[in-house]
Amino acid sequence: MELLSPAGNLEKLKYAYLYGADASYIGIKKFSLRAKADNFKDTEYEEIRLLKGNKKLYGALNIYFHNEDLKLLEENIEYLSCYPFDAFIISDIGILPLLKRHFPSAEFHLSTQANCVNIEGAKFYRDLGFSRIIPGRELSLKELEEIKSGVPDVELEVFVHGAMCLAYSGRCILSSYLAGRSGNKGDCAHSCRWNYRLLEEEERPGEYLPVIEGENFTTILSSKDLCMIDHLADLRNAGVDALKIEGRMKSIYYTAIVTRAYRQMLNYIAGNSVPEIEGFRDELFKVSHREFSTGFYYGREEIEVPTEKSYIREYIFIGTVTGRVSQSRYSIDIKNRISADTPIEYIGPDVVNIPDNSFSLYDEAGNPVLFANHGKVHILETDKNIQPGYIIRAKISTGPLSG
Repeated sequence: MELLSPAGNLEKLKYAYLYGADASYIGIKKFSLRAKADNFKDTEYEEIRLLKGNKKLYGALNIYFHNEDLKLLEENIEYLSCYPFDAFIISDIGILPLLKRHFPSAEFHLSTQANCVNIEGAKFYRDLGFSRIIPGRELSLKELEEIKSGVPDVELEVFVHGAMCLAYSGRCILSSYLAGRSGNKGDCAHSCRWNYRLLEEEERPGEYLPVIEGENFTTILSSKDLCMIDHLADLRNAGVDALKIEGRMKSIYYTAIVTRAYRQMLNYIAGNSVPEIEGFRDELFKVSHREFSTGFYYGREEIEVPTEKSYIREYIFIGTVTGRVSQSRYSIDIKNRISADTPIEYIGPDVVNIPDNSFSLYDEAGNPVLFANHGKVHILETDKNIQPGYIIRAKISTGPLSG
């Protein structure tokens, strides 16, 4: 099965490929359902061409296009052709003729937003020219198997990890109603994650009772996250062709660790030797997430109950190793401030983690420093065997955080 990872910008794309993705999906400004992601613009296609190699790249054009959007898309067709896309992911069938005219050799993948949930729908989209369908997330394993058996010449791509949506296949107007930001135009305010209060007693104006009370949060609309790391063989047996990780707006750390876990598990269920498979799997649970579930694959009961917890978070993402300066010194890109006496860990594509309690920090000129701050060039010295592309993290000393 193909492993497909998200990339909200060029750096995330690099780490998706480096940590094991067979393919990645990206958005182009104004045409993607993740408008708040950095997305891709200007001449970044030149770097993508160098980075891509023999990997696959899919362009997400999955908003719903109004007339002005169609006009804008047509005006930008030449720009889209600069990207080395292997396929386009689309929801709105209205743009299909335009894309077919300008990209006759491209494949077309039907977005989950199109709500394809049955055999006849799959046949219809196949006949329109879609080579792959990303069905509605509400399908069970049994239903997926039935669609694959009924339409074997269409590939099935399913989500295996990440945030789930309150609405049917993500077609939600809550954000538009409450915040004036349409989720179907790529600008979701994530209103389902907000705190909600229900009751105001007449004699106590301004005092509200939460719908469900936890530690400073309410969860009546917040769904659990999806995690299928332990069930990939079931998806394979159902005929699934591609596994999709959600999260173009999430961090490099998320992209790398989640991609790596699924890559190693795919290797393992294929019969390859992965000596540290449990370690790679367990790392998945150290990335910030809500309560995990198996979505709709084994029934509706689990996913239809909202999460009872806020984000679970044990580690903070410190930065990345960007290059080797000397035998034991490395340039690092800092995302969160770190002190020289903070125990850290290194994460690599094929290395679970390497603890380090005795590293040193230097500024760009080679002078020792006690802290490394975001936005400045720093050098890290260590006796550990690390490589450019490794990720640096630190454990949160106070334990899991909420928020």
